[in-house]
Amino acid sequence: MDDNLRYWLGFNLVRGIGPVRLRALIRKFGDVQSAWHASESDLQSLNLDRRALSNLLELRRKADFDALLARLERDGVHVLTWDSPDYPALLSQIPDPPPVLFVLGEITPADEWAVATVGTRKVSAYGREVARRLGEEFARNGVTVVSGMARGIDGIVHKAVLDAGGRTIAVLGSGIDHIYPPEHRSLAHAIVENGAIVSDYPLGTKPEGANFPPRNRIISGLSLGTVVVEAGLHSGALITADFALDQGREVFAVPGNILNPGSAGCNRLLRDGAHVVTEIRDVLEVLRLEQVPEKQAARLSLPDNPTEATLFEQLSADPRHLDDLARACGISVALVSSTLVMMELKGMVRQAGGLQYVRAYEPSTAYVVDEGVTEHVSD
Repeated sequence: MDDNLRYWLGFNLVRGIGPVRLRALIRKFGDVQSAWHASESDLQSLNLDRRALSNLLELRRKADFDALLARLERDGVHVLTWDSPDYPALLSQIPDPPPVLFVLGEITPADEWAVATVGTRKVSAYGREVARRLGEEFARNGVTVVSGMARGIDGIVHKAVLDAGGRTIAVLGSGIDHIYPPEHRSLAHAIVENGAIVSDYPLGTKPEGANFPPRNRIISGLSLGTVVVEAGLHSGALITADFALDQGREVFAVPGNILNPGSAGCNRLLRDGAHVVTEIRDVLEVLRLEQVPEKQAARLSLPDNPTEATLFEQLSADPRHLDDLARACGISVALVSSTLVMMELKGMVRQAGGLQYVRAYEPSTAYVVDEGVTEHVSD
């Protein structure tokens, strides 16, 4: 186990120190361990507010990280941090990604081809059928589905993916040891066996309503795009769509009856420019996910070569034109073009339009079931 893990876990427990402040601390002191052990006067020099500094100093005195690490190991919880080589590539690209992720199950390279599918808890018969069909079709096309395991659309799409033999990831608004809603306990076990349950909240965090909107940034951040199946104007699903837009990800919506308030959120997204979803192809084509099984096979079968390594080094999250890459690498346009085609098949790069390319990535358990939680959304 990483020697620095206890310090990542420590900062994860400090109220008032989130990604922005933690990044500033690491930048100031060099690494997370040095930041944890910094003197009070050095910490004050970073202008931490009084409450955050007090919380940190108290936790340094009281925390029993040996017990916490033992519990994580006992319960089969994996912990990923910014330093982890297997931290999800898509999530690492969003503004201020969570420094710590708790994972039950496994996040695999195949999950780089993921789509968030979310919607209302007050689901109609129409929404239920659409969610079921989308989940099945995503699974059949090798696409991982990310959702929030909530009642309604989320739970339906998770189950549909599993029934079709696919992979799915659930992001919680609580600690990973508190499953909510209680009727999804068996669903949670199935997800762990065929995907992962994820949370950035410390163990023991109850599923309070205020926790759910922030977790939605992880749902969209783990995904190439977000599909809203059915949502009213005040649905939490629209928060996920907003996060997706802020993260530069695509947003899709399923059109609904204009007389049904439960579809008003989706119809507004469409009015504002979201991609319309009438069949699975509408999503696969925009996200270039038509050949995911072939891409997975290519990643396993095609060896890396120096040209791929050179091009990958030149790429980042900012799009670069094919001609620019050829000049920068001193390689012919023809060779760059053919190599990028193979790298795209492997899932190493993505086309951002107009011959511009970006990197596609950067290099079981005891549950507590909680009842009686009200999430702060109207549907």
